[in-house]
Amino acid sequence: MKLSVAIAGQEAMPNAFVVFRGVKESIIKAHALGYDGVELALKRPDEVTRTELAQWLGENHLEVSAISSGQVFAARNLYFTDENTEHRAELYKTFCDFIDLASEFGSLVNIGRTRGPIAGRDQALVERLFLDMAHKVADHAEKRGVDLILEPVNRYEIDFINNLDECAALLKKVNRRNFVMMPDVFHMNIEDDRIGESFIRNKEYVRYVHFADTNRHAPGDGHMNWDEIFHALEEIGYTGWTTAEILPYPDPDTAAKRTVDFLRETYGSFYR
Repeated sequence: MKLSVAIAGQEAMPNAFVVFRGVKESIIKAHALGYDGVELALKRPDEVTRTELAQWLGENHLEVSAISSGQVFAARNLYFTDENTEHRAELYKTFCDFIDLASEFGSLVNIGRTRGPIAGRDQALVERLFLDMAHKVADHAEKRGVDLILEPVNRYEIDFINNLDECAALLKKVNRRNFVMMPDVFHMNIEDDRIGESFIRNKEYVRYVHFADTNRHAPGDGHMNWDEIFHALEEIGYTGWTTAEILPYPDPDTAAKRTVDFLRETYGSFYR
């Protein structure tokens, strides 16, 4: 497995779930702490310059683990299940641009809350809207060699696709090889019956994993059963990214260091 940390530009919203802000500075810090990569949380793909990003990554021997789209929903209110034609066109363009960026950096684009809510509507309508957009962006992603990773998110943040079983059921309807799943153990702790069993039951779709403890602080700072999580990931043969998407508590540097120290010291054999 490889270890990554979520970062964003300085202009990211105050409530963005990232550890560090400022792309260049964050990459330098991530390397110094011993991370293998960074996850980029972006509102727009032009927040980063590709030449500079490649230079910063190269100088610090890091990779982009994935591009996260949460701020597209939070800051721009764009989402897959929107019925407004103009908004859908803007979202499609944004995702195509993210996919183009990911084709050079990481080859993965996250779909978290950007899938959108049900919000009192008929669920069949919501699924049709989601599937329509999913197929369109999957077409573009397939041409660019990029996978789209759908993240189940807990009921307190959105009311559509809350656990891994629901996500797998929807992915069966999407039925695209490059449209897979991104479990986040923080959300799983709220929504899934047993974290380890849910990983194993839905193993065919697991492509990328977010780590946080039960309080959304650094792994090891809560009461998450990390033995169960790592044993399940080992059982399903997972060798991909585990990315810290945590609150920067008590401060970003401390949170990022606690994550590295805990995971590499306690579960270092998984990261070799």
